[in-house]
Amino acid sequence: MIRLDAVSKVFPNGSVAVADLDLEVAEGEICVLVGPSGCGKTTTMRMVNRLIEPTSGRIYLDGDDVTTVDPVALRRRIGYVIQQIGLFPHQTIGANVATVPRLLGWDRRRTGQRVEELLDLVGLDPAVYRDRYPHQLSGGQRQRVGVARALGADPPVLLMDEPFGAIDPITRERLQSEFLRLQSEVRKTVVFVTHDIEEAVRLGDRIAILADGGVLAQYASPAEVLGHPASSFVSDFVGADRGVKRLRVTPIDPNLLEPMGDADLGGGLAAPLPTVPLDGTLQDALSAVLLSDDGRVAVVDDGGRAVGLLSPAALHAATRASLDEPAAGQA
Repeated sequence: MIRLDAVSKVFPNGSVAVADLDLEVAEGEICVLVGPSGCGKTTTMRMVNRLIEPTSGRIYLDGDDVTTVDPVALRRRIGYVIQQIGLFPHQTIGANVATVPRLLGWDRRRTGQRVEELLDLVGLDPAVYRDRYPHQLSGGQRQRVGVARALGADPPVLLMDEPFGAIDPITRERLQSEFLRLQSEVRKTVVFVTHDIEEAVRLGDRIAILADGGVLAQYASPAEVLGHPASSFVSDFVGADRGVKRLRVTPIDPNLLEPMGDADLGGGLAAPLPTVPLDGTLQDALSAVLLSDDGRVAVVDDGGRAVGLLSPAALHAATRASLDEPAAGQA
């Protein structure tokens, strides 16, 4: 859906923001751009919708060279969400969400239906929020409205520039979960900028780590980046705890489970075992193990039936295996 071909950006003062960047983002994929301050993350993203013009190279959107099309028309094909949200304070929430449909000339009925649909989609009851103003909403609610507005005309591509960066940690985690739920429904092609490697690992299908000067240091799945950093720079950037971070993107392997013994099934333990879902991750399992008096957790299926036990030794073996073997992709 998006392809950058030898894209560079050199500013008039001679500083190089992006250097010969080649990058492809598949349809329906979340590509997270991450790296230290000044590495060209936001510049790269803004060149996709030509808020910044590339110095050289080509950028393609669904096969079209964006450098040859009308930039205003281009931006109406691309949703854009920023950290400061950017809602119009004098307009109602409904009017904010209706911005792009209105610019495209949609009739009032179609626009109204789309506004209600989008507010529902981001978890805001239209009857409650449509006629309110931005100052009457919390920061998290305003950010949801920003996402709804970006989806106004159902664009194939969504650009998100540190959208959750100015929100408290608890609300931020909730918004990340809501965003993943939303993406599972709408399946947009997303370029997401963040400075937070934890957020990149949680949200990205693939992570592009940029070094100073806009040089691509590694582009791979979160599991691959954490398990097999391409350089010492990447290793340092993702942190010494990359093994712990890797747990978030490593699934529970049913082959490592121990059978449930008679004592377990009969309730012979001093305290009930914590449980973790079979489709969970090793991070979920580790959290449960740490809370277990017995040192083990019961792994359960969708119906809540125990399918086996996960011990600390099995958890360690799974973690080592995930780091020692080439990663096929994100869990």
